[in-house]
Amino acid sequence: MKKRQTLSEYKNGVLEGNRSTLAQAITLVESNRPTDKELAAKLVQEILPQTGNSIRIGITGVPGVGKSTFIESFGTTLVNSGRKVAVLAIDPSSQRGKGSILGDKTRMETLAGDKRAFIRPSPSGTSLGGVSAKTREAMLLCEAAGYDTILIETVGVGQSETAVRGMVDFFLLLMLAGAGDELQGIKKGIMEMADALLINKADGNNLKESKLARQHYLQALHLFPPSENGWYPKVELVSSIEKSGLEEAWDMIQQYENHTKSNGFWKKNRSDQRLKWLDENLQMMLSELILSNKSVQSLLDTHKDGIKSGDISPLWVAQEAIKILTQNYS
Repeated sequence: MKKRQTLSEYKNGVLEGNRSTLAQAITLVESNRPTDKELAAKLVQEILPQTGNSIRIGITGVPGVGKSTFIESFGTTLVNSGRKVAVLAIDPSSQRGKGSILGDKTRMETLAGDKRAFIRPSPSGTSLGGVSAKTREAMLLCEAAGYDTILIETVGVGQSETAVRGMVDFFLLLMLAGAGDELQGIKKGIMEMADALLINKADGNNLKESKLARQHYLQALHLFPPSENGWYPKVELVSSIEKSGLEEAWDMIQQYENHTKSNGFWKKNRSDQRLKWLDENLQMMLSELILSNKSVQSLLDTHKDGIKSGDISPLWVAQEAIKILTQNYS
């Protein structure tokens, strides 16, 4: 195992924008080792004053919609305009090795080779909806390293959209024309969360159908109640292959930023997200505290078969576990 750096080495390397140190720092915050967790918490606290100066964009869509291709084209457009882009791509986890399966660096070769960009594929593990449990911390480290645009790509399954929506400024939903979704009205819950819909692969023979799909989605969005941020979601066309619609998509995101900063929603949203971050950490740490208690482990082992057979209530066992824990700390 590679030797861990000191707190000051991690901090200085990250603040200097050293990509190797940044990658190692993210590995540190993702680690489950108790000593690493303690060091990671100190590191995040140390770099906190240098964070918050980016725009955080969540990007989701069903598998096959072309998220990685879009992100490479969009990210390349942004770095060429002078932005520094960090991509946190949450990959499905291997159930054997627990590592990332898709390996986004191999799917974004051009962007990965650009020194103005940083790409980090992270295994989703067992966290809710396929979002890495430490995505928030990784995002802050990227901001401290000088990246002013953070793109968070989800696996596009389960509850990942809800989880990512709770940690970004702008939520972008990629769609495809001809998939039937625009007629059936499915994905309503996701569409309600989206600040914009981009119909990808709007090129060639698919362009006419994409324009028709845009009209359907615009009509559907008008039926939704107004958002708290006062922004009306946009629906635009984009082609990652032909590189069309990318600059227009960025202009739209900047319009959203100006709009929400002027009406106060931007600041309120980030404040609410920090409190949610606290709740998530408390829940995770309390769960770890409970499961690491030897008496609780003995209780669970004793009643596991009874729970599996349906003879013992999981609720009762959980309450007994809490009793054990509170007695130990009372």
